[in-house]
Amino acid sequence: MKNIAVVGAGKIGEMIVELLGSTGDYQVTLLDGNAAQLERFKPSDRLQTRQLDVSDIPALTEVLKGHFAVLSATPFYLTEAIATAAKEAKVHYLDLTEDVASTERVKALAKGAETAFIPQCGLAPGFISIVANHIAAKFDELQSIRMRVGALPQYPSNSLNYNLTWSTDGVINEYIEPCVAISGGELTQVPAMEQLEHFSLDGVRYEAFNTSGGLGTLAETLAGKVDNLSYQTIRYPGHCEIMKTLLNDLQLANRRDVLKDVLENAVPATMQDVVLIFVTVSGKKDGELLQESYANKVYAQEINGKLHSAIQLTTAGSICAVLDLLANNQIPQKGFVKQESISLPQFLENRFGAYYDLQALSQAA
Repeated sequence: MKNIAVVGAGKIGEMIVELLGSTGDYQVTLLDGNAAQLERFKPSDRLQTRQLDVSDIPALTEVLKGHFAVLSATPFYLTEAIATAAKEAKVHYLDLTEDVASTERVKALAKGAETAFIPQCGLAPGFISIVANHIAAKFDELQSIRMRVGALPQYPSNSLNYNLTWSTDGVINEYIEPCVAISGGELTQVPAMEQLEHFSLDGVRYEAFNTSGGLGTLAETLAGKVDNLSYQTIRYPGHCEIMKTLLNDLQLANRRDVLKDVLENAVPATMQDVVLIFVTVSGKKDGELLQESYANKVYAQEINGKLHSAIQLTTAGSICAVLDLLANNQIPQKGFVKQESISLPQFLENRFGAYYDLQALSQAA
């Protein structure tokens, strides 16, 4: 049994604890600075809780010593502190951040490390890059890779056509920060909330627009190998225009604390969500121009008598699958590990990767 530290007792941290605890293979220590959050968890022989200011690097380092790995399920601004403590404690590090700058700091910390540093282990960035890279490897020449992901309410009922399904800080960050892309073969940055497009899937209309962080390190990996590479977030029609009014016209992009307060007090959360994953790759194979797509919908599910949202299952399932692969020596054991270096078949064969529904991957297998 391996000792694992999970930092962050929110919705995703809760799901990670439940998934790992159900296996009997992991002993989990759950860390959070909020005592009220920790009180929701009942300690057992497989779970210990501990209140700790996780931004206190020396204190966190002491707690992490002796653990196999630490999994960060915290907001992006705590990434560097947790990764620094992991390096000093000489434990493996995994996180869910979508923040580009934070990932660059993790990459710097990974240099010369005795353990693995694996950021961006969630849905997007994370699983989406594993799928895209797997499909791209089938082509002799790549022209275009379009990656689209959305966590949406099944039953939208407000003008935003949206409910909060995960980190509010994360949503705001991806709506504001610059977006990495490849255009005309050149690595570039494009503004968030732009390049609005519309499409239909299973008879339902959606919109998609640029957001930050979803590509992870894939743009760097495929630089010089593909003409165009983009990532966009999927929403129901009308969402982008209202959010641009809030961010730009009302200048709440410069007042993130106010925007967070507005969203969390005016937009209800929901557990009845659906995660959409849509990847399209085009290029040449044996001299012929071809296109291959992958589309999947993951819905909220009841596990052990409790309803868990689709974004909980896909995000926590991803990081737990990567942890399993690491524990079984199926991925590198030291240094910086990119998501796209992980084998899609191995990921899907994993007990946690199974939450992505294997049947939906017939075209990408």
